[in-house]
Amino acid sequence: MKIWIASRRRSAKPLRREHGEAALIDVTSRAPDPWVRLSPFYPHGGLPVPLSPGVRAQSVEGVWQGLKVFESAGVDTSKFEISSMKGLKRTVRRLGPVLGHAAGVGSNELLTYGEARHLIYLPTYRYVLEQCVTDLVERLRELARGTGVVLLDYETNCDIDDLSKPLSHAGLIRAHIMGHWPVRGSSEGGRVR
Repeated sequence: MKIWIASRRRSAKPLRREHGEAALIDVTSRAPDPWVRLSPFYPHGGLPVPLSPGVRAQSVEGVWQGLKVFESAGVDTSKFEISSMKGLKRTVRRLGPVLGHAAGVGSNELLTYGEARHLIYLPTYRYVLEQCVTDLVERLRELARGTGVVLLDYETNCDIDDLSKPLSHAGLIRAHIMGHWPVRGSSEGGRVR
């Protein structure tokens, strides 16, 4: 199977030179239907919030942002309910430095950035791939078996343990299709985002 990750900011011409007839598929929040459904911002609804039995959210990004704890603000469960794909981000500029992510709703335990990737982001996005977008995953698998597919994302860091850059969800799509889902690595600490 042939699956590549590239920046959405690149133009199609150089991507065509590099990858020939491979399908160019945008998987960001600005993608056309149906591919926008692969965006972490997309409101699938009913997503289980990790470490929070019985709590559900609309989107992966809503979970990630909602469990973030800042110097001047704690967990914000209102982010779980946003279905417009707008107003999800919580910023350092407005709320002060990020202290970590809560280990679930109602928990006083803070997870590091690396722990939060493994315990919050990965299980939530995997749920989307396995429960909400199986049709799209199968279409990508078929393309990957044929001429190949280039997944376009704003981020291109596919290493779950590289905490120096935001993680590419396109890399997680590729890992899922290839059967190489990331497992907990040696990186337990790390900075928060």
